[in-house]
Amino acid sequence: MAVPSSSIFTLIPNQKFRRSNRRPTVALESTNSAEVLTLGHFRVLPLEIFHILLKYLSVNDISIMSMVSKAISGHLSGYISSPAGSRRLLRQDFHCAGLMELRKDAPILEHYRALGLLFKRCTLLLPTRERLKYIHKMVSEVSCFKLCGCLSPTQCLGLFCYGAFLKILTAGWDELECHRVYIFLCDSTNLPRKVQTLVNSKPGSSRKLELRVRLFCRNVLLDHWTHRSDTAFWLSRLLKPWPMVNQARLLYIVFGPVSAIDVLPHEWLLENNVRLLILSGNSICFTFMASKAVNGRTVDLARMVAFLALVCEKDLYCMDWAVKMMQKVCKVFGTQQERRSFLQNVENSFARIIMDLLQSVISGGRNEEDSSFLNLFHLVNAQANFHKEILYLALNSPSV
Repeated sequence: MAVPSSSIFTLIPNQKFRRSNRRPTVALESTNSAEVLTLGHFRVLPLEIFHILLKYLSVNDISIMSMVSKAISGHLSGYISSPAGSRRLLRQDFHCAGLMELRKDAPILEHYRALGLLFKRCTLLLPTRERLKYIHKMVSEVSCFKLCGCLSPTQCLGLFCYGAFLKILTAGWDELECHRVYIFLCDSTNLPRKVQTLVNSKPGSSRKLELRVRLFCRNVLLDHWTHRSDTAFWLSRLLKPWPMVNQARLLYIVFGPVSAIDVLPHEWLLENNVRLLILSGNSICFTFMASKAVNGRTVDLARMVAFLALVCEKDLYCMDWAVKMMQKVCKVFGTQQERRSFLQNVENSFARIIMDLLQSVISGGRNEEDSSFLNLFHLVNAQANFHKEILYLALNSPSV
């Protein structure tokens, strides 16, 4: 039987081939359709043109734009990582004249606060570890963000800007995430090794390193927080690895007084040492004073008791606390003769300090800038109230 001529032109296999050849294109379009839609009109722009447009937006505008969609956020992350974006966003003019006087109101500080918010939003969907890797990749190029990177750290706002950046970035993170940030900072700066060098060496032997550790801890970790609980968290990270004696040394380096000449920690006045002891609590205060008693440093201990009374008078603490602390320290001495010698030294200390202040008042006058007269007034009142509490204690004793 002859085959009809019309059937020769029925090419069904070719039709199937053509249809199947179109399917991958449809699948690819459906895969990228969500991303294309979220890019909006920007999808028709080459990436280079998109980056040029971003030059006309402020950091705050770019930050708001990053919240539009995941696709836009990805494009912005690419811009931040590009050489042009990095040069524009990671400003390094930290040494301009007058910046240190402005400090908290400096424009560059506001820039890095806004940059912290931008980084926070662009990396929002990443795990903490990946966020920190991305941020480290970016900020590692800024030498003034490094612990020992700047040649003139006392005239540089770099670390202060870095601290403002990190504060905005980590705001709202839980303690575990913030602890990972601290570990990240330690790894990137080798901070624990440098602290170990300081606390195990003689004070003043590494003056430049003391200064750099002080500036990094204060400007990056501690000085930007409004609430004490936040400051306490970062301070606890710094102190926790070290025994108490090294913690005290580190606290002195970080918070101790500085000289206007070389900005290095200098010796505290005994009044400030005593004030720190009081704030440290009864246990530490007694341990410190008992150590002096055991080691035979009764003259230093007696002078400390006099200043203990002075601080209680100035700062409105209960004077009977100072008397009871002295009474407790007296029990450390082994013999009655040692106790009597110690009490005599306390009275001698009061007398010497009063005479020194009186001499200062007589020689220096009583102008508004001279605090000697006011200190003398407080010390006389402190001695009177101190002895009043001792009399109350003696009269209320069962043996009387």
